[in-house]
Amino acid sequence: MSAAADPPHQHAELLSSLGSAADKYPKPEGVVFSYGTAGFRTLANRLPSVVFRAALLAVLRSKRLEGAAIGIMITASHNPEPDNGVKLVDPAGEMLDQSWEAHATALANCPSTDSLISTFTTLAAHLHVDLSKPASIIYARDTRPSGPALIEALRGALSVFKGNLKVVDLDVTTTPVLHYVVKATNDKSGTYGAPTEDGYMEKMAEAFKVLMGSRGPLQPLFVDCANGVGALGLAKLSKHIASTLPLTPLNDAIGTAGALNSQCGADFVKTKQALPPSIASSGILAQDGARACSLDGDADRLVYYYLQDKKKFRLLDGDKIAVMVAMFIRDLLKKAKLVEGDDALEVGAVQTAYANGSSTKYLNARGVPVRCVPTGVKYLHHAAQNFDIGVYFEANGHGTVLFSPSTISALQSATPHSPDEANAIKNLLALSNLINQAVGDALSDMLLVEVVLAHRGWGAPEWDAGYEDLPNRLLKVEVPDRMMFQTTDAERKLSHPAGLQDLIDDAVRKVDMGRSFVRPSGTEDCVRVYAEAKTSPEVESLASNVSDLVKHASGMTSQ
Repeated sequence: MSAAADPPHQHAELLSSLGSAADKYPKPEGVVFSYGTAGFRTLANRLPSVVFRAALLAVLRSKRLEGAAIGIMITASHNPEPDNGVKLVDPAGEMLDQSWEAHATALANCPSTDSLISTFTTLAAHLHVDLSKPASIIYARDTRPSGPALIEALRGALSVFKGNLKVVDLDVTTTPVLHYVVKATNDKSGTYGAPTEDGYMEKMAEAFKVLMGSRGPLQPLFVDCANGVGALGLAKLSKHIASTLPLTPLNDAIGTAGALNSQCGADFVKTKQALPPSIASSGILAQDGARACSLDGDADRLVYYYLQDKKKFRLLDGDKIAVMVAMFIRDLLKKAKLVEGDDALEVGAVQTAYANGSSTKYLNARGVPVRCVPTGVKYLHHAAQNFDIGVYFEANGHGTVLFSPSTISALQSATPHSPDEANAIKNLLALSNLINQAVGDALSDMLLVEVVLAHRGWGAPEWDAGYEDLPNRLLKVEVPDRMMFQTTDAERKLSHPAGLQDLIDDAVRKVDMGRSFVRPSGTEDCVRVYAEAKTSPEVESLASNVSDLVKHASGMTSQ
């Protein structure tokens, strides 16, 4: 007999408590939830029941994994302030195992408390979860005004399990800090780092100082914090590194209603291809050698930019970061004499269809292997694990570098034959500590960029000169049903609606060096249209034509 039909007697009290707690957070009618790339994400006022149920699944996940700590993050990243979301973090600091996403969706959509209890007990039985086992949960939130109420829903779910549960509340912090603390908590060796926010900042700062050596102090860096939680993280990090890298925070009004991600932040800069108005009006980037970067609302995305000849906006996005970092790591491997022979280590790059064609061409021409995968960190992260050192950055600035365990071991046991080899190996190991290998982190990636620039002796213009991006546009198209658009070939082609891909191909053929693709957003209720071409007028025309095709196809289907 199933656990849902006949729950064990010893769990009757737990299920009774679950019922009483769940009654306070009924599922809103007429809303269907789906656990996607960013977990659950929608308007915050729809989310209390979802957060409650996600917390239940997190406890099941922890119990199933012998009490390993599972993370819960309340955030909506780059989305507007009225939105919020919740996502779960697995023991190694990575995204929730994909096979459990369906379980999260099932719990979130239970229409009643009775249905929720039935689904919960059925899942426990199906997943072979012993409910008497201990569990461990670590949670945090960003600065959104809706955060405290959603945390209350989360705590309501955790209270059901009483003394059989260890809970750590990180309060308000960045998404990458939550991922790091989960990974560090579950690290049995104790070598990854102290499982606290302070431990994380100290680990990054120490590695940064090793890599910088006697370089510095650097010219101050302007940091747009998107009026989000990154402002708090930046202030804490700055205490450790200000003597080497002075940081000037901008857009750090975390207590101002409506300011989060509004006319600022990484998503604004990338989408608009322009300076945030507050920075443009300040004139700070007209200073000699000035450079700036933007974080997003939860500080896991990063883009850089500067003014060419103190006038023209130039974006240095995730593609530019990936190329510079991959080439720097490959050069260190060469200096360490680790690119040939039995001890050879390979650095590879992972991109999505959003990567600018020029970046892919640049890497391929220099012998760096590139893999293209569907949009979403879970796909990029998994593919990067197939390289000795895998570099992955989405064009939007979300990314990191993964060093395989065997690579770390090889570097630690390598026998250098010269001071140059020894220094290169030391720097590679320091990079593995500087970089958040659990998830992309804007602050960690910012330090990584500054290290590479310092080693190269470059400013932003020299970095930018590596290759020229093809003109590109990314548009959002609102449609009645985004899920009618289904993709294949790492999201570079449409399989549905039937015939639409042929029309897109025809439009692409009409422009020089054209490329375009359409995919449903994983985080917003829209379809995204990407286009690139040799000239700006051509890309504007292509993006407009493909958007019109999408609207027409959607209208035809919805009639």
